[in-house]
Amino acid sequence: MTVCPCGSGRGLDDCCGPLLAGAPAASPEALMRSRYTAFAVGNLDYLETSLAPEAREDYDKAETESWAKETTWQGLEVRSSEEDGDGGSVEFVARYKFHGKTYAHHELARFRRQDGRWMYVEGLMNPKGPQRVASKVGRNDPCPCGSGKKSKKCCGA
Repeated sequence: MTVCPCGSGRGLDDCCGPLLAGAPAASPEALMRSRYTAFAVGNLDYLETSLAPEAREDYDKAETESWAKETTWQGLEVRSSEEDGDGGSVEFVARYKFHGKTYAHHELARFRRQDGRWMYVEGLMNPKGPQRVASKVGRNDPCPCGSGKKSKKCCGA
């Protein structure tokens, strides 16, 4: 049994294989993992059929095939996965080697369930988390720890 390229640790026949053969994905993450596997094994038909109709407009099968033949896939890291009704998202990093150079593809992918099947809608490359804002505490302001003392006499000392 071949280990599934998606990194689940399961065999291909028990993991992404049934999805590549036409079974519906149970979740956005399962679809994401199967799409990674489709890239790794060169299943371009699956890549196309797992796209939402609006995403198929930009899909160039010949270009994808040419690129995929010269790419060696090195691993998938799923950072987060969310499902909310008929929508979902997966943040992931896919590592690969192309023309001898190693790359990391970081994406926040959006998915939609349509007619009972999850479909890839779009992706945001190199997503950034929410910006953290730190407020500056003045010396004479109350200490943020809640002690009731001035900052300069408490944690700010």
